[in-house]
Amino acid sequence: MHSRCDLAIVGGGAAGTLAAIHCLQRARSPLRIVLFDSAAEPGRGVAYGTGRPEHVLNVPAGRMSLFPDQPEDFVDYLAGLPGYAGQLRQALAVRFVPRRDYGAYVQARLAQVRQDSAASLEHVAAKGATAERADGAWRLAWDGGRLLAARVLLATGNAPRPLPARGAGAGPAPRRVAAWDYEGVAAIGPDAAVCIVGTGLSMVDAVLTLDATGHRGPLHLVSRHGLLPRAHDPALAVDEAFDHAELLPLGTRARLRRLRRQVQDAAARGLSWQAVIERLRPHGPALWQSLPEHEQRRFLRHAVRHWDVHRHRIAPEVHAVLERLRASGRLHLHRARLELAAAGPRCVQLALRDAARRPHTLEVDHVVNATGVELRVQAMGNPLLEQLLGEGHAVPGAHGIGLATDAEGRLLDADGRPQDDLRAIGSLRIGQAWESLAIPDLRLQAQALAQAWAG
Repeated sequence: MHSRCDLAIVGGGAAGTLAAIHCLQRARSPLRIVLFDSAAEPGRGVAYGTGRPEHVLNVPAGRMSLFPDQPEDFVDYLAGLPGYAGQLRQALAVRFVPRRDYGAYVQARLAQVRQDSAASLEHVAAKGATAERADGAWRLAWDGGRLLAARVLLATGNAPRPLPARGAGAGPAPRRVAAWDYEGVAAIGPDAAVCIVGTGLSMVDAVLTLDATGHRGPLHLVSRHGLLPRAHDPALAVDEAFDHAELLPLGTRARLRRLRRQVQDAAARGLSWQAVIERLRPHGPALWQSLPEHEQRRFLRHAVRHWDVHRHRIAPEVHAVLERLRASGRLHLHRARLELAAAGPRCVQLALRDAARRPHTLEVDHVVNATGVELRVQAMGNPLLEQLLGEGHAVPGAHGIGLATDAEGRLLDADGRPQDDLRAIGSLRIGQAWESLAIPDLRLQAQALAQAWAG
């Protein structure tokens, strides 16, 4: 005999916790919600699990509320903290505050709605679980027990990519550090030569920590495109004159040409290119879904990295750190592909090949993997997702990224049928929605889920 629950949420990072918060807030009956996560406490995940003050949000505080209909909620929370006492609300709204404070906010709001809700929430600290259909429900099993769930939400979060090179998994662990291992990066010696593979937001975290801990050795950044994240415009403006619908009938190349013209037009009106990109921010899913399959492939082959560095921007003060390190000659950017990583007793030798196919060698003390988020479900190493794929309850999403879902996040089975009792939130929906990682996207998905399942 198994105990039963109304909703099982697998994953307790930002996406799963947001879903729990919205379901608890909306519930009008004594629903039983069970959240599975390996962490001792849900709410932080990888992004907000850092305790380091140099790791700040990539979005101003005024845009980071957990609730679409309460846009100032995070600012309200900050205003009540001793560390922000006396600061004007307008100043708080435009600050890029430490991510650890945002993690505390998520946990505080979870505790609040949990106390006030008609539903109940239980946290199961389980590292892994399996799921199979049984008795008109889902039978979940883990090391500590069994449970029948009427509905299951997959919120497994982001999985790291492996280093894209032969020999990357060999050698002593201290010489190989994941960018998400925040304390591992902080433990790197001050004079060590470091190579960071990947030049996205994870790289920024690693560089900030090394700079904050007094590192003075050389820093090498390696990526195929050699592009660094751009900075936010301090004015935080939006080009309201630009209608995103103009882009919908166009292919990838035509969209890029249209965006360049719009940037020129915005500049003539005193606006930055950031104002143009910010105008597109709420329309990411519509822009992605309006592309035919072959145009989506073209975007993924040729334009995705350019989109990422302009769309996923960093705080101006963070960008200033990168520029300072580059100007000092300590930060070296290599546009190259990593082909081989050979770890020896004293160093790691890296074989690179640049854009002109010329070989190049680096010898460093540590290699930091900052290659970002794994998008291919089959490569995530998640037993639950592999089981669902193997049994036909799930299939890979478009172009093999994420899982196939409909617009409401219902998983499509092997026959293409949506399953109302099996849904996904967050990065697993990237193939369908593309923009499915940031808080503004997650809160809308969580709100829609709560309306469907807890309303």
